[in-house]
Amino acid sequence: MADHVDLVLEQWSEQRPDLDASPMGVIGRLSRLSQLFDGELRRNFARHDLDRASFDVLATLRRSNSEHSLTPAGLMHSSMVTSGAISQRLDRLEARGLVTRAPSETDGRGVRVTLTAEGLRLIDAVLPTHVDTEHQLLAGLSADEQKQLAGLLRTLLESLGDKRD
Repeated sequence: MADHVDLVLEQWSEQRPDLDASPMGVIGRLSRLSQLFDGELRRNFARHDLDRASFDVLATLRRSNSEHSLTPAGLMHSSMVTSGAISQRLDRLEARGLVTRAPSETDGRGVRVTLTAEGLRLIDAVLPTHVDTEHQLLAGLSADEQKQLAGLLRTLLESLGDKRD
């Protein structure tokens, strides 16, 4: 069996035999998987009138603490959303009644972002379907293979400076 990346590697081997294109085998497959995964995840989020960044904000608040509350900086640090997208995303989520922003009780200049009851209900409804989608996407690998792959990807991420703070 062969995938599209095998074809690309064969072509490079024929056209540029002097070039070690083997990294394309990993990077190309990760890229293609990312596109496939993103499409499936987007479809699931859309069923709940969300996008990836909105889901990530809601999920980050849900998992962070029992109050489901963080500062915007803490939210940005703990989520997978870029700093430029946080404010815009919070505006949209607040307009939908899914989060509130209120002055911090401990820092007069600070703000706390908190899930509303509706935001909590929505993320608790979306999360099981999200996890089910991820299980389906990884169904081609055994549990042991998934664990091995997760470990290898962690090692690679850490080698590139992506460490837990």
